[in-house]
Amino acid sequence: MVKPPRKKNEEHPVLKNAHLFYERINEMTKKHKDPKADFFGAAPNVFIGRYGYPNVNVGILSNENVTDEYDNPLLWYNKGFDIPKIVSMRSFLINSNFKLNVKTFNDRLLDMTQEIGMAKNPVDVEINLDKKPHYRLEVSQDITPYGPTVKLKKAQITENPKIPHKVDKVFSDTDLKAVDAIDYLQKNDFDEHYLTKLLSAGTLGVKLQRKLVPTRWSITAVDDTLGKRNIAKIKDFSNQMDYSVYSGEYMGNFYVIMFFPDTWTYELFESYMPNEAWKLKELKTFTDFENYDGRKEYAYNTVGGYYAARLPVTELLLREKKQGSALLLRFVTDDYWVPLGVWVVRQTVRRTLGNKPLTFSSKELMLKYVWALLKKKFGYDVNNLLNKSKLLKEMKTQAKLANFF
Repeated sequence: MVKPPRKKNEEHPVLKNAHLFYERINEMTKKHKDPKADFFGAAPNVFIGRYGYPNVNVGILSNENVTDEYDNPLLWYNKGFDIPKIVSMRSFLINSNFKLNVKTFNDRLLDMTQEIGMAKNPVDVEINLDKKPHYRLEVSQDITPYGPTVKLKKAQITENPKIPHKVDKVFSDTDLKAVDAIDYLQKNDFDEHYLTKLLSAGTLGVKLQRKLVPTRWSITAVDDTLGKRNIAKIKDFSNQMDYSVYSGEYMGNFYVIMFFPDTWTYELFESYMPNEAWKLKELKTFTDFENYDGRKEYAYNTVGGYYAARLPVTELLLREKKQGSALLLRFVTDDYWVPLGVWVVRQTVRRTLGNKPLTFSSKELMLKYVWALLKKKFGYDVNNLLNKSKLLKEMKTQAKLANFF
């Protein structure tokens, strides 16, 4: 069965209506044959929990007949997998877990965790659990869901994992900082999901500083690290973006992305928009913002989605070799009926920014267009959101250097 989200998260738009779909998800998990307590299978990834930190649950995600399709968001996107297919695959992955301190060294289970984390393909494993699992889906706002969690009794790898040369290189370089390792691997076409595996398994960084990183934290850390690297370069650009609007959607997530000719600032609004918007009494919205100097604390309102959406925005500005302010409006509809992780955010924003933008001669004309677009699509007056925008407020009140010449 699906595990309901914690009460404190129930109001976030990604989880807003999740309880309405528990029965639907549970029906999907019933299609799997009864799992075994002992099996030979394959492990495409590991999952590091955050509760009890620094003594955390380390899980090997595995089962019989598992292929690389079970843990490859970019493949899901490129092949057009829908939500039911992804839910069915992920609920099949058993989280065989055990306790470790994040600073553990010279441990057999840690070595196994790291080999699975570094491997290019799912690793053949023999798993013995302390009881027979029952299929259910673990869902959360930021992470990709997975199946039942059961305590591990014994495990061993039954093959030599295929680890890419460049991954082995950064693992062996015990003087290379994690930030530099992430930068190097990303430039060599290792995607964010792979980088998250590596960081989470404690395979990156200076030797004495290496440690297991909870999966949720490592996802954000990778997006944040790559985003900050891009932003540092963007701030050197003298050319600025036009007033421009991109719009697009994927898996029930609709984005409107506005750029303004200004220095770097970024703001994200995330809202739950029911399919029957006319029934809406109040739009539940979460928002975070950063000015030119960046944030001093974590984006507690929009959490991992903030950093996942910011990364593609910086990628576009780098391609354009322009600086600009970006205001993103995300509307989560009922079509996104189970959270699949922030990879959905990242790919939806990339997809949206791949569309042809509309450009405008002024901020007023651009905002007027956005008002009309959202009024037509959802019947919603977007001024209710824009009036709360810190980015727009700063544009009105902050003195510009050019004003003094």
